[in-house]
Amino acid sequence: MNGSIISRNRICLDLGQMVHFLRPMFVPRAVPPFLKNSLALSKTCRSFASFGVAQPSLNNNNSNTFIDRELRFGAHNYKPLPVVLTKGKGCRVWDVDGKEYFDCLSGYSALNQGHCHPRLVETMRRQCQQLTLTSRAFYTDALGNYEEYVTELFGYQRVMPMNTGVEACDTAIKLARRWAYDVKMVPKNEAKIVFAENNFHGRSLAACSASTDPDCYGGFGPFVPNFVKVPFDDLTALEAAISDPNCAAFLVEPIQGEAGVIVPSPGYLQSVRQLCTKYNVLFIADEVQTGLGRTGKMLCCEHDGVRPDIVTLGKALSGGLYPISAVLADDEVMLTIRPGQHGSTYGGNPLACQIAIEALQVIEDEKLCENAEKMGAILMDELQKLPKQKVKSARGKGLLCAIELDNGIDAWQMCLRLMDNGVLAKQTHEHTIRFAPPLVISEKDTRTVAEIIGRTLNAFN
Repeated sequence: MNGSIISRNRICLDLGQMVHFLRPMFVPRAVPPFLKNSLALSKTCRSFASFGVAQPSLNNNNSNTFIDRELRFGAHNYKPLPVVLTKGKGCRVWDVDGKEYFDCLSGYSALNQGHCHPRLVETMRRQCQQLTLTSRAFYTDALGNYEEYVTELFGYQRVMPMNTGVEACDTAIKLARRWAYDVKMVPKNEAKIVFAENNFHGRSLAACSASTDPDCYGGFGPFVPNFVKVPFDDLTALEAAISDPNCAAFLVEPIQGEAGVIVPSPGYLQSVRQLCTKYNVLFIADEVQTGLGRTGKMLCCEHDGVRPDIVTLGKALSGGLYPISAVLADDEVMLTIRPGQHGSTYGGNPLACQIAIEALQVIEDEKLCENAEKMGAILMDELQKLPKQKVKSARGKGLLCAIELDNGIDAWQMCLRLMDNGVLAKQTHEHTIRFAPPLVISEKDTRTVAEIIGRTLNAFN
């Protein structure tokens, strides 16, 4: 074993008045720098007692045990907030100490239908008792129904079922390359894919190759060749890149999520569509985070009235119950892939198909797109009222919102204070916090969340 028993020093997370001591445990000799940062946070405010919100207590065996166990046995590839969740319902979650929180992350928009939606839970239970997995070696009575439903709903001729968002994006890249060689007649191994800078399409090798974030690509080379990056929302740079006769596709998020909820200029996506058509280049929209009601439309691209050649979906396609993703395209693109060239053992399994159909029906039946638009307008209105000396900007669409903090306020510290006050959100980069509650959130809860955000921010001197 490449490690030794060491005693943990006193570790102050200082979440309000809380001090958390990790018990001695096995740890590697070399602790990653980011883990050191997460275990030695700078001081936050001294008290939130006047807020009338119970302090989260991690000074008990249950919370310590769960946190210690993850640190001891798990890979250190995430930096979670120091809260241990055990239950969720709708837009609320509870920790192991019984404290209630508003979930304003929604599993990075995987929980648009809310935690543990009863219709989805019942669908999962029912299908689990009948048939869960066969692989694609056989036909099932579920896959065709799902394929027909989802293609009619989104207006495409074909769908390829996958499991995760990054798989869907990798699939879209493979489809674009295959189309470039078979249809556009690009010379062998010369096809190029264009991406927007500051994108996030996952963390596979292909996604890392497309990334401009050093945390994503650093130390993982060599990378996939013929990936070209251009500034987001820059049509001149885009045209220069896709006018290359070997360009196969432009893959872009309609709103950049991990970059900090960056909304492009009005008309950007319409111009992207026009340019891609002009140069015979596929327009691929990564709707994994922005799709399925999050921005107030079933697809974010609908706000601009554009139809991409390929659409990737994921996250809320299962309502948070199961890893499900999908790639939508028409025959000219999708049928370039032949048996044996791409697939997934779990992609399109009966359980996934039934859950996905129900998840999409919940969005329609409960009018979650409309609710996202209404509640998003309320939330954005309140965020824009935050003091300008502390908030550089508030931006978003529907219930995909963010604030960019100013005046040296650290987003991680702000998230810790929000946690103290019963709102769970997560920073993206140093000064931006994303707010994306489940689309089932009520007006009362939306206003309560906004009030807590404002009150928490005002505590920063």
